[in-house]
Amino acid sequence: MTIEVKVPMLPESIADATISVWHKKVGDTVTRDENLMDLETDKVVLEVPAPVSGILKEIIKKVGDTVTPTQVIAIIDETAPSAFAAPVVEKTAEKQAKSDVFKAESVKSEPFKAEPIAGPAVRRTASQHDVDIATVQGTGKGGRVTKDNVLTAVSGGSRIEKRVPMTRIRARIAERLLEVSQTTAMLTTFNEINLQAVMDLRAKYKDKFEKAHNARLGFMSFFVKAAVEALKRYPAVNASIDGQDIVYHGYFDVGVAVSTDRGLVVPILRDVNAMSMADIEKGIVDYANKAKGGKLTMEEMQGGTFTITNGGVFGSLLSTPILNSPQSAILGMHKIDQRPIAENGQVVIRPMMYVALSYDHRIVDGKDSVGFLVTIKELLEDPARLLLEI
Repeated sequence: MTIEVKVPMLPESIADATISVWHKKVGDTVTRDENLMDLETDKVVLEVPAPVSGILKEIIKKVGDTVTPTQVIAIIDETAPSAFAAPVVEKTAEKQAKSDVFKAESVKSEPFKAEPIAGPAVRRTASQHDVDIATVQGTGKGGRVTKDNVLTAVSGGSRIEKRVPMTRIRARIAERLLEVSQTTAMLTTFNEINLQAVMDLRAKYKDKFEKAHNARLGFMSFFVKAAVEALKRYPAVNASIDGQDIVYHGYFDVGVAVSTDRGLVVPILRDVNAMSMADIEKGIVDYANKAKGGKLTMEEMQGGTFTITNGGVFGSLLSTPILNSPQSAILGMHKIDQRPIAENGQVVIRPMMYVALSYDHRIVDGKDSVGFLVTIKELLEDPARLLLEI
């Protein structure tokens, strides 16, 4: 009996998805609930499991195809014999195919070659460098030969380029970033933080913390806690614009940006004001693992009133983070750098970090943005104030 494999129901607000990879090929044995292929949406990657065990008889939709919920994408033969008995015909076909290939390769007549697509400027460049345009492999759209292709041929192949389509997630990221730059009045303010006190505190208690909570004491939990306290003092930074209204959020859902192979994602820590530092650290690690495995759900990335991003893990010394719309602000952390500073009239070396707050100037005034960042600085340079909430 043949069973249809259908596209599952997609998360709310997502109409279609793109097939990013098939993990099985026609003729393969599959078991029930085994992942057959991955579907890529604008924000998440979904697995499509096999509904039954059997032989994958037909793949209807291929990599790159756009599909919609309940659409049939493959056929499984549930009554097919085992994988060890089935491939006899396939092997014969494969043997015949190899024979046909051998025969084709034995034919010495030269196949017809179509004239490559190239503009006048590219042809002129080829002529100037004495390059036969017919021998150049085009990597432009539709196989068009570009000037770089000609120069690559001149240099013996050292200027190779590759053209690949954007993934759904990367295209959505590009769309949102462009939208933010066009629809907000974004501005960035900077400050620097002496993290000596935080580093001393971590060095003193990190082993006890890990033993007590089964979680590593990182820097992010300090920044998240400091951000929540600063958001309480400057509610405009925790607000968003909805049409002609400003919405002041009475809760603190903080997004923590996570970099993956597919692009940047921002899972949300909910009600952070009620979380301990151990809860924050565990939540961040859990989200990071899910993000790298493509297991984040839409619910885990929707909403959020404020975002923190850490470019320091990649070595960034300073940057201007882009808003995560419709939020009004985003905090950028950077690399901790040992630098000389003046302290009590003496020049000393301290672990310093530049921090940046990008904000929507339509909601947040310069005074509030500077005050917010100064609050972060004061709390982290004297972390006891985080516990005392002063």
